[in-house]
This record gives sequence, C-alpha cells and structure tokens, in this order.
Amino acid sequence: MADDDAKKDEGGGDTYIIKKIKKGGGHHGGAWKVAYADFVTAMMAFFLLLWLLNVSTDEQLNAISNYFDPTHPKVSDTKSGAGGVLGGLTVAPEGAMSSTVQPLVPPQSQTAPRPQGMDGKDKGAKSQKDKEKEAARKAEEDRFKEAQQALEQAIMEVPELAAMAENLIIDVTPEGLRIQMIDDDDEPMFASGSAQMMQKTQLLVGTIAGIIEPLPNDISVRGHTDSSGYSPGADYTNWELSADRANASRKALEQFGFPPERINNVIGKADTEHLNPDDPYDSRNRRISFILLKEEITKPIEEEEETGEGVGITGDGEGTGGGGEGGDSEGSSLPGPTRPPPIGTFKKTPGAVEFP
Repeated sequence: MADDDAKKDEGGGDTYIIKKIKKGGGHHGGAWKVAYADFVTAMMAFFLLLWLLNVSTDEQLNAISNYFDPTHPKVSDTKSGAGGVLGGLTVAPEGAMSSTVQPLVPPQSQTAPRPQGMDGKDKGAKSQKDKEKEAARKAEEDRFKEAQQALEQAIMEVPELAAMAENLIIDVTPEGLRIQMIDDDDEPMFASGSAQMMQKTQLLVGTIAGIIEPLPNDISVRGHTDSSGYSPGADYTNWELSADRANASRKALEQFGFPPERINNVIGKADTEHLNPDDPYDSRNRRISFILLKEEITKPIEEEEETGEGVGITGDGEGTGGGGEGGDSEGSSLPGPTRPPPIGTFKKTPGAVEFP
C-alpha cells in the first residue's frame, strides 16, 4: 500500500484516458456519388436536347410546337370533353385496336344514292354538249379566217385603200377577231385632236362593215390615243377623244348597213393600252379596234336547262330557275322570277359610249 501511494504521489495525480471516435466511413461515405450521377445524367440530357434543336429543321420544330399547342386547329377544333394539352386526341390511330398494316377503309358517302342510269345519261348529255361546243368553236374559227382573208383581199382591190393596207392589223385574240385601224402621221384617220373622220377612213370602215356584216357575232368598238395630252386643266381629255372617235366609228358602221343591235359596246380607252409601249407618243398608238366577239362570250350555251343543275328555291321563296315573274316557268313547276341569261364579260351599254 505504501508503494502504491508512493507511485501515486510520484505521478502527480489521476490518469485520464481519451478515446477518439471516428465518424462516417464505411458504406456511409458514397452519397455524393449518387448526386454526381444525377448531375451527369441531367447534363447529358441537356446536351442531347441542344443537339436535337441544332439538327432539326424549322418545319420539324413547328410541327413539334403545334403538337403540344392546345390552341392549334387540329387540337382545338376537335370536340371532346377533355381539356388537356392534346384536347382529347390520341397519338395512336383512332380505335382501340387499329391496325397500321392494312389501310383504313374510307367511310361511305352520306349523300343519297343517285337513281340508276342517271350517271350514264348525264355523261352522255355532257359529252354531246361538249361535241356541240367544239363544233361551234371550230365553225367560228373558220368564219374568222374567211373574214380575214376576204378583208385583206378587198382592201388590195380598192386603189384608195391599198396604201392603207399596212395600217390595218387583223388577228385573233381570246375575245375574238380583232381588226385594228392604225393611225399614220402621213395619212391620219381623224383630224388632229377631234373625232372628225377622214374620207379614206370612212371608206375603210365601210369595207370592214361589208365583210363582217354577214357574220352573226356582236362587235365591240374601242378607241385608243397616244400619250399626247391636252393642256393642263382642259375639260376635254384623251378619254373623251378616244370615246368620241370610237362612237364616230360606230356611227360609220351603222351608216354602211351594220345592224345596230349587234353593237355590244363602245369604249374609250385613252392611252391605257399602247400598241407600242416603248414609245407612248408613237402615232401607231392612235387606233380604232373592231372586235368580233366570240359567241361563247356573248351567247354562252345554257346547260342548266338540260341537266337541271343550278335550279332550286331559297328559303324566302326566290327561285333560281327560269319562269315568268310571279308565275311558273315553262317545263318547270318551280316558281320564281326570270333569271336573265348571262352575256359573258360584256354588257350592253345604256348609251352610246361607255367609259371604263
């Protein structure tokens, strides 16, 4: 005991033992790896998105945008109880077990079936009508060619007109046979700045009237001027001048026996349609045009009467079929006012002159 007390006194007091405990370690130290893996995955997805945006075209991007747009017509116009992004549409074809191997059969037409034999009759009537139209068109072209040859020959046979042969242009346009009297500074057709017709011009108009009078076509008379205008502020312009000259030519036609009822229109074009656009002041731009209008323009063949198309009654009782005013049409029981026959792109003028 004495020895122990001695040792205790020599040590200077109590002895303390410090124990260090290590925290972590083992399998609890890899949580950062999971977070890092999620971060790498997100970055990979982000770079893939950037790459897809770079290689996609504008059309593809627009299609993708419309696919997720609830206001797009393909989505919003579809009636559905769903109000989601796709508006009730599905990505797959319609039907729970739709097959993409075989093509879908289109639905049957909901219209009432036509009576048997009607299609054949309609096709036959239409084919016959087409043949008649083609025959009429061919006959009209032959008449135009004969009239052109006869007019050229008649001018060469008249000594007073032989010198004006170069001032006459005859061609066929989509409207019909066009006969143009071209002005010349050496041989003017009208007095300068007026509608007073020269004697040779009257003789030329009479020759034209004698050639075209036997033809059944209506005629359009049009006056043209160059760009030489009157003084600023003048009441009389190229519009009045071209219209007056066209009207004077119309009067000359009637004086030489051309039927007045076949005058379809008289128009003053001023300087809006030059024969020589490169030189607006060229004398050749001053001219009178006589156009024998094609019958398919002024007198189109009626098809509705035979096929029955375009005939019906509106809700207020106005019919589109023919018939007298307040009465029944002949051959039809549908009441309604008489439908005026179409006259093509031209209309009868109420007066002697029509301004555009």
